Amino acid sequence: MNLAILVMLPFIGAVLPLLVSSRPRWVITLTTATITAISFFLLLFLAPQTLQGLVPTTHVDWLPALGLSFSFRLDGLSLLFAGLILGIGLLIITYAHYYLSEKDDSGRFFACLLLFMGSMLGIVTADNLILLWLFWELTSISSFLLIGYWFHQSNARRGARMALAITGAGGLALLAGILLIGNIAGSYQLDAVFAAADSIREHSLYIPALLLVLLGAFTKSAQFPFQFWLPHAMAAPTPVSAYLHSATMVKAGIFLMARLFPVLGGTPEWFTIVTLTGLATMLFGAYFALFKTDLKGLLAFSTISHLGLITMLLGLGSAGALLAALFHILNHATFKAGLFMIAGIVDHETGSRDLRKLSGLRKFMPYTMVLALITSAAMAGIPLFNGFLSKEMLFVESYQQHLFGGLSWLVPVLATAGAMLSVAYSIRFVHGVFFDKVAENLPKTPHEPPLMMRAPVIILATLCIAVGVAPMLFVSDLLQTAIAVVSPTSIDVAISIWHGFNLALLMSILAIIGGVGIYVYREDLLSFNRQFDHHDAKEVFAKIVKSVTNFCDGLMNRVETGSLQRYIAALLIITVVFVLPELYQINQLTGSREQLPVNAVSLAGAVITILAAIGTAAFHHQRLTSLMMLSVVGLMVSLTFIHFSAPDLALTQLVVEVVSIILMILALFFMPQRIPKASSGGRVARDILLAGFVGGIVGSLNYAFLTRPMNSISDFFLENSVSGGGGTNVVNVILVDFRGFDTLGEITVLAIAAAGIHKLLNNLRPFMPSSDVDGRPWHRVKHPLLVQTVSQAILPLALMVSFYIFLRGHNLPGGGFIAGLITASAMILQYMANGVDWVKHRFNYNYQTLASVGVMIALFTGVGSWFFGHNFLTSWFTHVHWPIVGEFEFATAILFDLGVYLTVIGATLMILANFGQMTTRHRPRQEKH
Repeated sequence: MNLAILVMLPFIGAVLPLLVSSRPRWVITLTTATITAISFFLLLFLAPQTLQGLVPTTHVDWLPALGLSFSFRLDGLSLLFAGLILGIGLLIITYAHYYLSEKDDSGRFFACLLLFMGSMLGIVTADNLILLWLFWELTSISSFLLIGYWFHQSNARRGARMALAITGAGGLALLAGILLIGNIAGSYQLDAVFAAADSIREHSLYIPALLLVLLGAFTKSAQFPFQFWLPHAMAAPTPVSAYLHSATMVKAGIFLMARLFPVLGGTPEWFTIVTLTGLATMLFGAYFALFKTDLKGLLAFSTISHLGLITMLLGLGSAGALLAALFHILNHATFKAGLFMIAGIVDHETGSRDLRKLSGLRKFMPYTMVLALITSAAMAGIPLFNGFLSKEMLFVESYQQHLFGGLSWLVPVLATAGAMLSVAYSIRFVHGVFFDKVAENLPKTPHEPPLMMRAPVIILATLCIAVGVAPMLFVSDLLQTAIAVVSPTSIDVAISIWHGFNLALLMSILAIIGGVGIYVYREDLLSFNRQFDHHDAKEVFAKIVKSVTNFCDGLMNRVETGSLQRYIAALLIITVVFVLPELYQINQLTGSREQLPVNAVSLAGAVITILAAIGTAAFHHQRLTSLMMLSVVGLMVSLTFIHFSAPDLALTQLVVEVVSIILMILALFFMPQRIPKASSGGRVARDILLAGFVGGIVGSLNYAFLTRPMNSISDFFLENSVSGGGGTNVVNVILVDFRGFDTLGEITVLAIAAAGIHKLLNNLRPFMPSSDVDGRPWHRVKHPLLVQTVSQAILPLALMVSFYIFLRGHNLPGGGFIAGLITASAMILQYMANGVDWVKHRFNYNYQTLASVGVMIALFTGVGSWFFGHNFLTSWFTHVHWPIVGEFEFATAILFDLGVYLTVIGATLMILANFGQMTTRHRPRQEKH
């Protein structure tokens, strides 16, 4: 359970910065840091078990029928990434405290940061692929909030939308790939998926699954050709950029490829796609980083390049390449987080991060310059810094591979070229900011930042040197545990600074010399690069979005014509298209099941229903007459349920019919009583033919279905209703026990819909006709005495019946839903007979609150089951002996039914009572004829 707490703590703690947002900023920062520190210490507590080869796990069933569970694992790969997420997260929080201004909403910033942190922890520790995908999507949403934090800036909003669109689309592809993998493996649990690795690679769906998973990973980690969203995410505050580029967001795709390498890797398709994509991304990012004038833009493209480097290593797939990839993930996180913080310091203390304006800052910011030299050297792969070690491992793996036959030599050549560009843009970062002539006319006078703002960078720079000098002392155990998870073949971690004079060392020397040369002659490359300046990814993306939007608008204008007849016709035609093939496959329409005899009662009921349905359509121009015909149809359906021994359904249908008719009558009061006859004879004939054809098709399908034997789940409910739910009314037991979660969802939707309708009607000022259709004015007495007297007599009787129906519902026909509608109908009668003011004076209650209380009672009834060690909404029942009354059954399901009862009353009255109140906000008008 410690592992689950570690993951969920940032989600729970995300509320705290919002609660203390009115306090001084140091309180908000301290609160956020404390939450992160607790998770980090929990990780350190669990780390020794993982380093010893054990895998701490937590498993809680959620939706086992769908293969979904809250299951987490902390293996070596998870430990590596979780350490980066929490460790660098702590440094980012400290840095952000000094970076954000007093005008910034620190509570909102740190809440989003904790949400993002928790989402990343969920990805790297998830032991279930579906759960991993859920956290994956949460990172897209939380990063959208962070990138668009300064929402008053248009570039922040556009960058956030672009990131969400690209990574969200990739997330959908990933979900499809995960479903294919789970279908092949028979489970979404990682252990089962790993065990089925050979079956997955040999399956015919392997290629689609691989492509879909890689599409999700490439979009998340900004791999070519999806790299364009990442530079535009630089509109986020620099602490977000530092966190996103070093330890989180973009590393999620890298993690996914590493996590699923034992399942999807090791095939020619994996080698080709992943290696070439990584190689192209590395060169693309390194080349364009060299020409960026914005410090964060330069670092963004360098991130793309290094992500491509790691992807290429994962594509090569040898044990050494996988080790190099994991090592470079660590190294890149340390120097890239530090570099982004330095860029933020420069921007914060000078007011600019434009390389064309910055230079000579070494005189004003000497300590920051030293930190920049260290982290840039690590990024460039200079000896004695951590980046040098992992880049040398890259060179070794690049020339030892033979994946592309006679063209395999291109891999080490292009890897060296990418390393040269890396050296060049690293030099540009340091030289362009801290050397040359002193900059003039900067927005602010440059000076060193506060010590605590530099402290996170100092820690990261120290790690760059420490790991570069003594790698086996700091990272060997962690890498050994992580590589055991990823690599299918065992390998001993042995990293040293000096390997003698070999080809990798020669490639490193060439990279450094070549990088210096590229930087010296960068103007020649710059003139060549100007031809690409007019290609702005943000503008191209905006044009694509606009084109798609215009196409959709045009399509909707053609489809949404405003004709209800066309909408229904389209729906019916689509239904027929799906049903006809199924009917065509049936050799004989009549099945073997014995049919019931047709008696006079059934025949009469059918004839009345048919005639009433025809009358509803025939008299649709006279709305009140059509409505009365429709009510006859509803009444006959209720009688049909009674005839076939379904009293619960009959009662429900009857009260729903009453309430619905009242609602429609009230609505008709504000509408013209007649509408002109607009349908031509041809249109009527067309509609009759279409309706007849569809009716025949659907009727045939129902007939074929009902005349065939079928296996029903009703036997299960009949057998377990009393023993499992404590009630003899199977329908009610299903609603409040077996399918209680469904009912909870339904009453929640009912309450939300009622609240929405209430708000729509609340400010409506309708015109109300002052006369009937023939011009006769309404009677001056709005509330006849006879109706008032009868309604007042009916109310207590209705409430008594409602109470009786409610109490007996668990064992006899009835229940909270029916009882609620009976009470609501009686109350509506009071509104109609006595007026709104009369009812308000005697029953002044907020129906929105009543519906909300009902939903909460139902919810807390379900939650209460947890305190007794049972599943959500599990009911309990017993039999007690009361004096005089005798034996009496008590079931907790009655509390749930009480929630249903109150929700139905509140939701129904919220809508219907508001219709009555509209009569007090009208201006009468004469009906036009």
